[in-house]
Amino acid sequence: MMQILTHTPAWVFGLFAVLLWYGLSQRLARTASLKRTTLLPLAMLGFSGYGVLSAFGASLPDVLSWLATGALAAFVVSRIPLHDQTRYDADSRRFHLPGSYVPLALMMGIFLTKYAVNVALATHPALGQDTAFALLVCTLYGAFSGIFTGRALRLWKLAAQESDRAPSLPRAA
Repeated sequence: MMQILTHTPAWVFGLFAVLLWYGLSQRLARTASLKRTTLLPLAMLGFSGYGVLSAFGASLPDVLSWLATGALAAFVVSRIPLHDQTRYDADSRRFHLPGSYVPLALMMGIFLTKYAVNVALATHPALGQDTAFALLVCTLYGAFSGIFTGRALRLWKLAAQESDRAPSLPRAA
């Protein structure tokens, strides 16, 4: 194990620290703009997509597995009601969000999956050609991405509903 850690590039530990810090900050109630609540899911979508492509290339079954699992997870999660303390203020265009450990768990899940896959491929290169391994990893990445996306979709839906309810302000002439 020590050999694995000593051969890990320093930037990986920095990325881990940033994700850990940001994930822990999500456990506190906060306000955030629609843009900010969109950036994290997009970043994690990119990170998991990069994990698929860097580990297995652009293999059609792997990419389809990632996309299909992500779409299914996003659909399912987008149907789960938001926490009752979640609010959107259409005037300020900001969300009032309760704290949650879910973003931390998802970020650590994607990071640790990518790290474990890289270690597995470095120590057992033949796994890169193992279809079952590739589909399992791509499905896992897809699930993480889809959960992030589904959570964002719920917020977008809330913002759209609240914006429709808010009285429109007269435009300046």
